[in-house]
Amino acid sequence: MSFSREHTDLTRRGFFKTALCVSAVFFFPNIVLGRPAPPERERSLSFLNLHTGEHINTAYWADGDYLPEGLLAINHLMRDFRTGDQKKIDHRLLELLYQTRMHLETEDHIHLISGYRSPKTNAMLRKHSKGVALHSLHMDGKAADIRIPGRTLEHLHQVALSMRGGGVGYYPHSGFVHIDCGRVRSWHGK
Repeated sequence: MSFSREHTDLTRRGFFKTALCVSAVFFFPNIVLGRPAPPERERSLSFLNLHTGEHINTAYWADGDYLPEGLLAINHLMRDFRTGDQKKIDHRLLELLYQTRMHLETEDHIHLISGYRSPKTNAMLRKHSKGVALHSLHMDGKAADIRIPGRTLEHLHQVALSMRGGGVGYYPHSGFVHIDCGRVRSWHGK
């Protein structure tokens, strides 16, 4: 039996197309077959507090529930480093930070510049800067000033804006992006 060269090339192409399709179904069945992705089993965050040097990598949510021990660890790390005061960090802020890391495709520590701020610290900072709000969302445990190594501030800023999860402040000269879970708004600072 003889095959023409044209027929052999078509068969070879067909083989590779079939192999590619089978591989796609094997490695990405949910996407190829249109099924929803499997539910997340766990969410974790990794922080480095730039003022205290402390770092954590902790699960804060698993199997549909928030984990008290993970939340306590995050509350402690995000405390007002000047006074030692702690506040419960809003779960919506944690979800924004988690989604930010997922969008940036990084597992690096989030570098925390400011998390919770006591009223005393906020008042002191207001005396030295026009950019500190009278009732900052930092005082409610609803805001964080962050940067992420290996990612530019501009990229972090764009990702935060695209999520539309709250307020986003861009402070390129100070080297951080402010993210909060308040109303959706944005601004540029120093």
